Amino acid sequence: MVQLAPAAAMDEVTFRSDTVLSDVHLYTPNHRHLMVRLNSVGQPVFLSQFKLLWSQDSWTDSGAKGGDHGHVHTKEPPSAETGSTGSPPGSGHSNEGFSLQAGADTTGWEVAEAQLDEDGDLDVVRRPQAASDPNPAGPPRDKVHPMILAQEEDDVLGEEAQGSPHDIIRIEHTMATPLEDVGKQVWRGALLLADYILFRQDLFRGCTALELGAGTGLASIIAATVAQTVYCTDVGADLLAMCQRNIALNSHLAAAGGGVVKVKELDWLKDDLCTDPEVPFSWSQEEISDLYDHTTILFAAEVFYDDDLTDAVFKTLSRLAHRLKNACTAILSVEKRLNFTLRHLDVTCEAYDHFRSCLRALEQLADGKLRFVVEPVEASFPQLLVYERIQQLELWKIIAEPVT
Repeated sequence: MVQLAPAAAMDEVTFRSDTVLSDVHLYTPNHRHLMVRLNSVGQPVFLSQFKLLWSQDSWTDSGAKGGDHGHVHTKEPPSAETGSTGSPPGSGHSNEGFSLQAGADTTGWEVAEAQLDEDGDLDVVRRPQAASDPNPAGPPRDKVHPMILAQEEDDVLGEEAQGSPHDIIRIEHTMATPLEDVGKQVWRGALLLADYILFRQDLFRGCTALELGAGTGLASIIAATVAQTVYCTDVGADLLAMCQRNIALNSHLAAAGGGVVKVKELDWLKDDLCTDPEVPFSWSQEEISDLYDHTTILFAAEVFYDDDLTDAVFKTLSRLAHRLKNACTAILSVEKRLNFTLRHLDVTCEAYDHFRSCLRALEQLADGKLRFVVEPVEASFPQLLVYERIQQLELWKIIAEPVT
């Protein structure tokens, strides 16, 4: 069950039980979410579309710090036949105008924006009477987009999504899961991280990168549009299979940029990578060598919701940094979520507080081999995806470099 926090933070989503809802659903409730199958434990799996815009206009300052990020003004993307200035990765044209318009609606290019009046209140625009059927067969009602259950082998998008492969990213995900399965959902932190990857293409271009706790694989797919190799890692065969399916659904994006995405198991609670060929998504010795010899970027989004797992993430980050041949940079995305606790009888951010304490401990780590420099990333870079970039979303950069 998802509730709003008390009056001091009415815009906060608070987890009150072991069931949560994906941000895809919370912030696009009126979009069509196509239900394509049931997973191995009987949860409905949905396919949402995120529309890609190849437009220089998206680089205008569409949102900076704080909560004033609701309005993103973009124009209709140029046709692939016109040879316009906007072009996908790997096409030989400038890629600086690459942006994403997030949404599950497959019917048009409309951007949903909250219209406010001069006092800042929500201005509800009523539908004109002429827009309705003058002779309705029954009582007036709004049009709805039904959720459709299709066979897994069916083409669930039909011809509608086949015309412009470089204009659409498709992500399979769930809407609600037990807390231990939240990786199967799409969270705002992953969208913020994708924004940053698109903004800092110079940092990712041609590199080998590793995502920790990739979930649905959204950030890894975006990284692969500029990176050479992306190791997309998580744990759990069912989750990794969903991630692999998303990689396959969007293989054209990575291929256009020359990138390769490899889905692998990486358990934060284990010191070594799994090399057992009988285990799905295990590592080969060649892949492990490539990982340690060439990786320069680590990134993770929304994996700091449990103290024990947060400790494991930071332990894994430190262990990987010490094993990598090159200095590396880690980009971490986190959302501060407020919870009312009986222990404090107050609204607190315990998971976020523990995350910050782990950052401080990593920065103070002194083993004579590496030093870790921790820096906050100002959220003033352009918002290239349409979502609610609230003040509680943060990015942190960790630079691991040899002690000299």
